[in-house]
Amino acid sequence: MSDKNPLPFLSIIIPAYNEEKRLPPTLTRIADFLRRQPYRSEVLVVENGSTDRTSAVVEEFRAAHLRPDDPFDVHLLHSAKGKGNAVKHGVMAACGDYLLVTDTDLAVPIEEAVRFLPPRLDPRRYAIAIASREIRGAVRHEEPIYRHVMGRVFNLLVRWMAVPGIHDTQCGFKCFGREAAHLIFPLQRINGWGFDVELLTIAQHHGLGILEIPVHWYYGADSRVRPIHDTVTMVMDLMQIRRNRRAGLYDHAPAMPSTRRADDAGDALADEMGDEVTAA
Repeated sequence: MSDKNPLPFLSIIIPAYNEEKRLPPTLTRIADFLRRQPYRSEVLVVENGSTDRTSAVVEEFRAAHLRPDDPFDVHLLHSAKGKGNAVKHGVMAACGDYLLVTDTDLAVPIEEAVRFLPPRLDPRRYAIAIASREIRGAVRHEEPIYRHVMGRVFNLLVRWMAVPGIHDTQCGFKCFGREAAHLIFPLQRINGWGFDVELLTIAQHHGLGILEIPVHWYYGADSRVRPIHDTVTMVMDLMQIRRNRRAGLYDHAPAMPSTRRADDAGDALADEMGDEVTAA
């Protein structure tokens, strides 16, 4: 690859199922954010079984809004149904040094991403940074009380059955270092709502550092969470995660072909970013 188009420092993965209405403003906001950053990026929208114009609006955005000098590109991918499938497909296709997964509604504003990356994040200590709505400093905006209560009850189960010490596993804003992602995601087996818990279970199983970062989180009235149905499904996923771990299914990742350069260009870019941020 030429120096004119270096590999991206950041990949943003957006799972998208029937998101024709929410994607256009989301892509516009992400594009505005990425144009202000001192590194190259890519945005991967992973459509997974949509029956609306999700794919079409991504292509229309590319044609109408991308500029020749933009420091990023937008790619449309397709995966099997299920959010877990979409996220895994996007992560394994991404080329960035850091892989940020975010929901289409941007319940966590994309501008928060700077706190999940070097130089704010120390990659020597943490391989994964996850948004938290529960730790000190976090703020929830306009969330119904019943949703908050159900989330806390579920998290108690999560900490007891799968991921001790993590206060919020379900916030859809997570950043993985590339090496960590390529250890964790090949071991992923759950494609429904419980996939977040599974990923963090695998990370802890392999001793990877996980940092929770408090965020401002904005509840959307068009949230697709079905409280009763999804809670039952997630509890069943928790039980499956426990069985998988006891069976040794998270012990060894299959060999994956390398899709990146072998040098340390990403660390060098992180150092340059640190210089720019300090100078600013």
